[in-house]
Amino acid sequence: MRKDEIFLKDILALADIKINGNNAWDIKVKNDNFYRKVLAQGSLGLGESYMDGWWECDDLDELFFKILKAELEHKIIPLKLLYMVFKSKLLNLQSKKRSSRDVGYHYNLGNILFQNMLDKHMTYSCAYWKNANTLDQAQEAKLKLICDKIYLKSGMTLLDVGCGWGSLMKYAAQNYGTKCTGITLSQDQVELGSKLCEDLPIDIQIKDYRDIKGEYDRVVSVGMIEHVGSKNYKTFFKIINNCLKDDGLFLLHTIGTLNPKTANADPWTNKYIFPGGELPTAQRIAKAAEGLFVMEDWHNFGIDYSKTTKAWFENFNRNWEKIKSENYDERFYRMWKYFLLSQSGAFRARRNHLWQIVFSKHGVQEGYTSVR
Repeated sequence: MRKDEIFLKDILALADIKINGNNAWDIKVKNDNFYRKVLAQGSLGLGESYMDGWWECDDLDELFFKILKAELEHKIIPLKLLYMVFKSKLLNLQSKKRSSRDVGYHYNLGNILFQNMLDKHMTYSCAYWKNANTLDQAQEAKLKLICDKIYLKSGMTLLDVGCGWGSLMKYAAQNYGTKCTGITLSQDQVELGSKLCEDLPIDIQIKDYRDIKGEYDRVVSVGMIEHVGSKNYKTFFKIINNCLKDDGLFLLHTIGTLNPKTANADPWTNKYIFPGGELPTAQRIAKAAEGLFVMEDWHNFGIDYSKTTKAWFENFNRNWEKIKSENYDERFYRMWKYFLLSQSGAFRARRNHLWQIVFSKHGVQEGYTSVR
């Protein structure tokens, strides 16, 4: 047995994971180059070797739950990861030019993919499973939760920063009688979203958040600040403050991390899924909002994201024949499976969190009553 194989087996054993074992979460190695690649490249090597079919696992969700719960990623720290952390400190990886390119990389993959993976509302963010049994129910519950948290009423104006295909705005317009404006950097989202929101008072625009103008009763940003970057948080919050009416409410919905060292996307995720992605920490959000907003409510339901990403994979897997007609190959299938199920494990291990935070500019006059 080679030294690299012995070393990796010893590390995995710390999380009750075996090479070629009988448990569903064990790793079945198909190519012995797997060991050297993982030890040299860490998470990038692990993900790429899976995409290339060098190893299999019957339960990727459980595998990553065990890896992250045991903090095995700290046992292998390749130079690639150190370089990424160093680069993020020196450069603004979410400048206007970079943001437009990076958002397009993911969200312009094709509407066929997302139409066959997401719920009927086309909502690409964590669902709310409190009283729901299906993905459709859970996503509708999340849309209602957001509208209720910001005390949305008929006749109000709503700005959705990073609106996706417009699901929240469509729900708000139909159920609360609001006039909505949404911005995104994805042309695919604008084209399909505009069709889905036809005949409703909804305007979807290609626009960077730094170019927002106007004034609104309510502002929401759902799953978008992960693309903003900590160097730009203060700018982001200042812009939201400027476009929110004095008695308005702002809801921020975001994935979060407790450790600033893990805020930047790992090398595999950065290369294949979300280039330039960065998760906010509670401290960085609070610091950016300081002097601009009163924090009225903070809600963490990150465990629901584990169930959401698993439901997305079930849809993706069931509809793969339709999806692959858009010229996606087997390597893309394995990449997407790896992404969705590894994220399910990460949220279940409570490594990642999902926060909904409600802000006011001067404090709700009679006090804010939280909604769950």
